[in-house]
Amino acid sequence: MTVLAGCGSNKDKYDTVLENKKIVMATSADYPPFEFHKDIDGKDQIVGYDIMVAQEIAKDLGVELEIQDMKFDVVLESINKGNADMALAGIDRSPEREKAMLFSDIIYQAEVGVLVRAEDADKYKSIEDLKGKKVGVQSGSTFEEVLKQIPDAQADRLPKVNDLVLSLETNRVDAVLVEKPVAAAYASNNNKVTVSSIALKPIGDGYSVAIPKGSDKLKDAINKTIKRLKDEGKLDQFITEANALSDSQ
Repeated sequence: MTVLAGCGSNKDKYDTVLENKKIVMATSADYPPFEFHKDIDGKDQIVGYDIMVAQEIAKDLGVELEIQDMKFDVVLESINKGNADMALAGIDRSPEREKAMLFSDIIYQAEVGVLVRAEDADKYKSIEDLKGKKVGVQSGSTFEEVLKQIPDAQADRLPKVNDLVLSLETNRVDAVLVEKPVAAAYASNNNKVTVSSIALKPIGDGYSVAIPKGSDKLKDAINKTIKRLKDEGKLDQFITEANALSDSQ
């Protein structure tokens, strides 16, 4: 997806966050174990790895965390326009995106997962097996670029991963590309799909927090939290806890 140059306020979001005593996070909560809806004590909540990281960022800033759920391409637009203070939604850096927004240090190392129908597990074991096949990818994601590693693949772009998995179940696509823990989460909760052994290379180094341009102070504050979480071993703990939450859905 082409991301145009930002058109939001020139004010560093760090200042507005402290003024408002609130940090607004944009996400697309259909990407377990990173962000997803879960019923907890009868109440629908958005939980997951990225949410845990965001809560720590808010805690270190001494502000409230407000989560806004939207389609993935709208998440990127909200940062580009400065409508949100940060975005965590399994976001890869790319040269195109870096023209329009800032990125924090890496919070999760990227791995590509390939979902196929369980009945086709032996049919699709290599990149060549998917040659010319119809493959689902989330619109606006870097998996649109990953797809180019599959010869003559036909892209089926949808905004929601849930819809991509449904397309796979109903034979409208032959495979779906998502982050490997996401693929594992869907497979563990749905016996109609499984994670293929097909190996594809991610486009970026991993996931980061996206921040509006001109908000270098907020970026520095977020990086400080990320460093603390890495030093404390919390990021490894969070992905384990997030996977357990996803598995118990």
